[in-house]
Amino acid sequence: MLGALAAAGALLCGQEARRAGAGGDLFFIQMTDPQFGMATANRDFAQETANLEFAVAAANRLKPRFVIVTGDLVNHAGDAAQIAEYQRIVKKLDPAIHVYAVAGNHDVGNVPTAAGLAEYRKHFGADYYSFREGPLYGIVLDSVLYHSPQSVPDELRRQQAWLAAELKKAQASGAAHTIVFLHHPLFLENGEEPDQYFNIPLARRMPLLDQLGQAGVRWIFCGHYHRNAEARYGSTMVITTGPVGKPLGGAKSGIRLVWIKGASVTHRYAEFGDLPNDAK
Repeated sequence: MLGALAAAGALLCGQEARRAGAGGDLFFIQMTDPQFGMATANRDFAQETANLEFAVAAANRLKPRFVIVTGDLVNHAGDAAQIAEYQRIVKKLDPAIHVYAVAGNHDVGNVPTAAGLAEYRKHFGADYYSFREGPLYGIVLDSVLYHSPQSVPDELRRQQAWLAAELKKAQASGAAHTIVFLHHPLFLENGEEPDQYFNIPLARRMPLLDQLGQAGVRWIFCGHYHRNAEARYGSTMVITTGPVGKPLGGAKSGIRLVWIKGASVTHRYAEFGDLPNDAK
């Protein structure tokens, strides 16, 4: 198991990982959609290499408690060269910085299969799991199973049963914040917006939103959109983060900086040309 991926690898088979820490404050970085191969339709990944190396260097300088990469690690699911390059660069993270991976549609397939899920799990570990970082109880979901479960309906049912139990554990844990991380935004502008490529279908979106809200989840961080968006459903904020890799719609590549201070969660998207000198 790669050193920088040890935290994620320890979560194999969906087992819960807890990293209890002292203090109520926490700083972490969300990266998303490095998507090796996207810029050239899989001919090479030179641009993605440059972008992720820059993001990793920034993280090493800013010193977050952890980095979470919310999906589309590669552009072509199962591509050995793309996977190896992503892992090579992530290994450059300071070993003191924990790193967590999230499955995206380009990692397991737009319509995931049992074989595609097995391939992802072989390289990256579990596609849904929990972790504990100080005051944060993190829950990572495989949003592709919510988006397009038709080939693996049993996998979705297993994840849903796991989530119901995990939310109870989170409520009993004493963590100040339960935060959910996934690839697809549940929605971009409105909880009841029509189904589209960039959100979770309403039939599964609304029960999930209600379930998370009732369990006290106030923050959801996701990617997939290759630009930024923020929207609220009830008391839950859905934060969609722009990409480390290729942006769309006039957006710019960057990373999201997130601070937890007591009961407060604050964040900002930092474009690569506008990174801070420190994380204060």
